[in-house]
Amino acid sequence: MMIKLSPLTKRRFDQFCANRRGFWSLWLFLILLVLACAAEFVANDKPILVGFKNQFYMPVIQTNLPETVFGGDFETATDYRDPYVQELITKNGFMIWPPIRYSYDTINYDLPQPAPSPPTRDNLLGTDDQGRDVLARVIYGFRISVLFGLILTLCSSVIGVCIGALQGYYGGRVDLVTQRVIEMWSSLPSLYILIIFAAFFTPGFWTLLLILLLFSWVSLVDVVRAEFLRGRNFDYVRAARALGVSNIRIMFRHVLPNAMVATLTLLPFVLTGSITALTSLDFLGLGLPPGSPSLGELLAQGKNNLQAPWLGVTAFLSLAIMLTLLAFIGEAVRDAFDPRKTKL
Repeated sequence: MMIKLSPLTKRRFDQFCANRRGFWSLWLFLILLVLACAAEFVANDKPILVGFKNQFYMPVIQTNLPETVFGGDFETATDYRDPYVQELITKNGFMIWPPIRYSYDTINYDLPQPAPSPPTRDNLLGTDDQGRDVLARVIYGFRISVLFGLILTLCSSVIGVCIGALQGYYGGRVDLVTQRVIEMWSSLPSLYILIIFAAFFTPGFWTLLLILLLFSWVSLVDVVRAEFLRGRNFDYVRAARALGVSNIRIMFRHVLPNAMVATLTLLPFVLTGSITALTSLDFLGLGLPPGSPSLGELLAQGKNNLQAPWLGVTAFLSLAIMLTLLAFIGEAVRDAFDPRKTKL
């Protein structure tokens, strides 16, 4: 079944593809995102598949298999990196390992020199100051950063679009009062507020998301407000109002589609800002809990271990590549929705 696109949508899609830099950046970013979302099958200290005495297990999913299942002596979770356990399994079966045999929190106790250890065949990007594989932490950190940014961008967009729509459509006192409140709210020192919240609450993924959401929704309000102020005086809006159509229906069915053009062009840059905010907080020690895979924490380790340049270089290149791809995608989206290039 083929999806039939409208002429305008097809023109926008063709214009997006015409920007080769943004088009290939999107594909490369999607490939990296898919690999990061399947991080447990790419970098893990547990095998993907274990065959033992004609039975098959997936330790990546079945994380609490006791050692006694494979003929061991203890009821505790199996340590598949233990040579004794590996010998038990290989005598009566096999193991299929991920390409990287380390998870983000796996400590390598067999380093050629004290941690942080330089890149080797076993640890392609070296280890951090706690002996953890840097490449595995980059993969898991990339996933957390992107998912955090996507959720924050989605939530802030919903709030920002709704508030901007109310301001622009109703205008008058609603617009005046709301605008003054937004100006006061945006002038608050967000970093100090984050420090205060960090003192009262244990930092976590959802806690940080909620705190950053308090300030991130403001960035889209002005764009949506301007589009609604312009669109509420169009003839079709006046005609719909005269026919008795409800204000909510007019706002979200007739005016919002036009306002979303400007909003969509900003979303990749809002996503970039969200990822940068999380990285900055992790770098300052106000972000995710200690031990979490974080690009910001890796940057901090690079600053604290200047004798291990692979830490800072890896974190810098990871962030630079991610943010550059998102910037190129944003440029392509902006070109696709540029009215000067999409006229029929």
